Amino acid sequence: MHMDVYPTRKTNEPTLIFRQDPVVYGGPGSGPDGGPIDPRTLADYDAKGFLTVESLISPTEVERYRTELHRLSTDESLRGDERVITERGSQEVRSVFEIHKVSEVFAKLAADPRLVDRARQILGSEVYIHQSRVNYKPGFTGKEFYWHSDFETWHAEDGMPRMRAVSISIALTDNHVHNGGLMIMPGSHRTFVCCLGETPSEHYKQSLKGQEIGTPDPDSLRLLAEKHGIELFTGPAGSATMFDCNCMHGSNGNITPFPRSNVFIVYNSVENTCVEPFAAPDRRPPFIASRDFTPVG
Repeated sequence: MHMDVYPTRKTNEPTLIFRQDPVVYGGPGSGPDGGPIDPRTLADYDAKGFLTVESLISPTEVERYRTELHRLSTDESLRGDERVITERGSQEVRSVFEIHKVSEVFAKLAADPRLVDRARQILGSEVYIHQSRVNYKPGFTGKEFYWHSDFETWHAEDGMPRMRAVSISIALTDNHVHNGGLMIMPGSHRTFVCCLGETPSEHYKQSLKGQEIGTPDPDSLRLLAEKHGIELFTGPAGSATMFDCNCMHGSNGNITPFPRSNVFIVYNSVENTCVEPFAAPDRRPPFIASRDFTPVG
């Protein structure tokens, strides 16, 4: 039985817990094969919980991935596949999960050393893919993603024991201040917000379209925002943001004509593999939370 150091969804009062885990487990030149992140950027990641890479992939690659995005959204063989999530109130594609298994094109990206070596360096170990998806956020109809810590859900519903995972979001369209870009509270990764509400069975079917259980209460969000502020990410297609699993983040809806699409891959340490959920009656399906802990590459 694993000790639950981050209890959530178990009390009637929201609670804030100081982080019990490191943020950076490796360092410059550490990990299995060293790493490409310089000391200053790594220290900044430790302090803020995120880092940006201005041009992780080339314009040619961006075009290849955009073409694949379009193919996936119109692929008849994926109709009715539960890995394809549509927007509430429309049939517009919101996300496609397990993208590294759905698409050979994205499988190569998920195993690319430019991504994997950075994840290994931060987490100080070999890594596996806990989750992968593409988010479409189409123009005019793209809905918001409410404030949340990914780790809260991964801990409660997937059984991820500790904070030793990193997400990378690669922009496939230009991110403007007005088309629903990613917002993060820098430094919020050092505080765990215990959420209210019991997890119902098969909660993922509702939460993937719009999460309610597992979202922080307004007072906790106000405290974090007043302490840390909010940073909004803009940048051209091909840029990337890597952020700690416990960063408080979210994004507004997109009522502009300009879509905001990205590919999102979560790397977890092979020394932090998932156990039984800490606050849910059943595991989420493997396409959302992988139980294949084989190291990438």
